[in-house]
Amino acid sequence: MQLDTPDLLAALATCVGARHVLHSLEDTQPYNEDWRRKYRGRAAAVVSPASTAEVAAVLQLASAHRIPVVTQGGNTGMSGGATPDGSGAQIVLSTRRMNRIRHVDPFNDTVEVEAGAVLEAVQLAAGEAGRLFPLALAAQGSCTIGGNLATNAGGTAVLRYGNARDLTLGLEVVTPDGRIWNGLRGLRKDNTGYDLKQLYIGSEGTLGVITAAVLKLFPTPVARRTAMIALPSLEQAVQLLCRVRSELGPALTAFEVMSAACAPLLQRHFPAMRWPFDSRTPVVALIETSDHESEAHARDVLESVLARALDAGIATDGVIGESVAQSRALWALREHLSEAQGLEGPHIKHDISLSTSRVAAFVDVAVRRLEAEFPGARMAWFGHLGDGNLHFNVLAPIGTDPAAFCARQEDVNRLVHDLVHAHGGSISAEHGLGQLRRDENARYKDAVELALMHSVKQALDPLGLMNPDKVLTATKRY
Repeated sequence: MQLDTPDLLAALATCVGARHVLHSLEDTQPYNEDWRRKYRGRAAAVVSPASTAEVAAVLQLASAHRIPVVTQGGNTGMSGGATPDGSGAQIVLSTRRMNRIRHVDPFNDTVEVEAGAVLEAVQLAAGEAGRLFPLALAAQGSCTIGGNLATNAGGTAVLRYGNARDLTLGLEVVTPDGRIWNGLRGLRKDNTGYDLKQLYIGSEGTLGVITAAVLKLFPTPVARRTAMIALPSLEQAVQLLCRVRSELGPALTAFEVMSAACAPLLQRHFPAMRWPFDSRTPVVALIETSDHESEAHARDVLESVLARALDAGIATDGVIGESVAQSRALWALREHLSEAQGLEGPHIKHDISLSTSRVAAFVDVAVRRLEAEFPGARMAWFGHLGDGNLHFNVLAPIGTDPAAFCARQEDVNRLVHDLVHAHGGSISAEHGLGQLRRDENARYKDAVELALMHSVKQALDPLGLMNPDKVLTATKRY
């Protein structure tokens, strides 16, 4: 039986202190709406624990009174996975106060951090110890480690270092009934049973609350080099990726691509940024290498690789950042694409992944089908070709009402996702399912796999209190 509001607020105050329990609509509004302002709800309260013990106390209370809990970190998600529903019956558990860097171990190349630690703060702490934490996202100044783990975040360096899942050695988790699992082991080898941390990574808060993690660190490269390359087609981009991966090996850190439709958006909304090629260039690749020898060696190697690609006709033009400022300027073009598209107006987003060898074939047929069925639509796709992840976004025709175009989102999604499925891909690569792609996922997921997911949810959260109706559509049991 759920508590009345005054009793709930009083009970939560005993867990975390009255100052850290919010209830008024004005105070809870920032937590009730997702970053894209696509989903809005109404939390019964927002509670901000400062420790794992306080999280446990909140979940014990929620379990005893059948109160659903939505965990929220930096609230930068793209799929509505951390937004409460409109019932006014759910608690938002914010991890913002749990932001400590607990311990950096340079000898073990690990860092132990709390879930509310901002990604950029973890990067800086690693850097101060002479190490690198390689997870890098456009939202790194505000997203939190807990959210990164909950969605198995990817970012720009997956090609070299892997997703958040690959960067995690241990977790601390509070279960739905308020028990604490301390799995904070900084071990590369631990073959003592089920690897439980992998259940929680990518689960989007539906199985428990991640409160801390032990993450991998790496030696800091002596030098980094960035190049932007003009290509005649996506097929050539795949060929270039194959070539530079073979020639550079682990020195290749990132390989990003942008379509021709991206250049006009950046030029219109960020005119101070210089696009280095003709705006009609079909495809542009952004490459970053890491070198552990010297700046000169890094530049010579990248120059040599790109010269051979130009001689082979794979690439048509290219520029190499000659300084940190120039490299940052090249990366800024890539990192501002999401914002430029947002400034253009509402549009239809897709976060898909395919085998790298099938990306070009998918894009070719998807663009042709969309142009035929939605004349004038602009396919401003970009993303991480190195790991097969594209943000295949569809914008309204120029001069038309973007909101009216987005009313056809279901039709656009069906076309795109059907093609992704036909090409053996996934409809969610790094942004999570949340509520945005929950129902779509059920359409494409193997029936046995989906049943197993429901079994895991039932086993770990039998009351269905953890982030209800995200990832899976669940029968209400609370």
